[in-house]
Amino acid sequence: MPDRAQPPVDRQLPTDEARDLISLARDIAQREIAPRAAEEEDAGIFPREVFTLLSRSGLLGLPYDSEYGGGDQPYEVYLQVLEELAAARLTVGLGVSVHSLSCHALANYGTKQQQVEHLPAMLGGGLLGAYCLSEPASGSDAASLRTKAVRDGEDWVIDGTKAWITHGGIADFYTVMARTGADGARGISAFLVPGDAAGLSGAAPEKKMGMKGSPTAQVHFDGVRVPDERRIGEEGQGFAIALSALDSGRLGIAACAIGLAQAALDEAVAYASGRQQFGRPISDFQGLRFMFADMATQIEAGRALYLAAARLRDAGRPFAKQAAMAKLHCTDTAMKATIDAVQILGGYGYTADFPVERYMREAKVLQIVEGTNQIQRMVIARHLAGPEAHRTG
Repeated sequence: MPDRAQPPVDRQLPTDEARDLISLARDIAQREIAPRAAEEEDAGIFPREVFTLLSRSGLLGLPYDSEYGGGDQPYEVYLQVLEELAAARLTVGLGVSVHSLSCHALANYGTKQQQVEHLPAMLGGGLLGAYCLSEPASGSDAASLRTKAVRDGEDWVIDGTKAWITHGGIADFYTVMARTGADGARGISAFLVPGDAAGLSGAAPEKKMGMKGSPTAQVHFDGVRVPDERRIGEEGQGFAIALSALDSGRLGIAACAIGLAQAALDEAVAYASGRQQFGRPISDFQGLRFMFADMATQIEAGRALYLAAARLRDAGRPFAKQAAMAKLHCTDTAMKATIDAVQILGGYGYTADFPVERYMREAKVLQIVEGTNQIQRMVIARHLAGPEAHRTG
């Protein structure tokens, strides 16, 4: 069966440097990521060497200040690089997004001394980060988290368990939200915890339906001692820091979702163009052509939505509502596009001989992480109609 390669996405980029970064990301994706994606995902292998390569190539800290080893790139460029990486392997695209999320607190709320001391290694020194907000009993209701940090002289002692942590157990550093005061959002503070801290351990990775190469695990804190100079922001500011990070992180998830959806569409078109039935390619049949048109339209709409939100962020304007809209639309689009791709390939789509069944399993998690799509609808509605009358937080 002939394999008709699809042309790369035609992107609107602001600078020649941005075009070079996209070309670099595509080259790494094609040479180092895509060829091993299916085999390594099936075996549950995390491609740590790819993240080392991305760090050396300057692609792991793109949206951050070059003074600290970042790339000085606007979010509209960073997100399109993420999309390219996610199209090759979601474990890599999502991993870069989570790493960026884990750097957000220090880069935006840390002191100058903290940034000078830690950010260069985090952004360009080959380290890998994780973001610790969710817990076994507090997911969507993150303000009810129970992990505690108790002051002991010049240190804080952290006890508790975080759950659903991407890179849990393998990260070099963790941005951790812990309770330092009273119940509720105002009693939470943020800490930068080294991955080798005494008393910190990762549980066995969760057994998931997809994203098997990306470790997701509980992280246990058993008397983990952290000096006060690793507290980020003011005491009690942690929840606000967490929400700020999530607004940006949701755009990363949106970009990854569009990359995955684009990969599914490209695979479906290539297959249908080569698959003969009734004496002609099945891509000639109107039913499939309409499916392609609908998939492509929703993907383009999602790309435009996440880029519009990114440009608001780059301009320093509020973008939380648009980030929630982008995360909602793009992840729903990824789910629909991957389901349709499996349908287009028919029986072959249900086998591991083609990547679309993996794409479909991977797409589901994007509707859940960094705020379920039901939470995104709540966020959007609050921007439109104000908070619910019964809310007291």
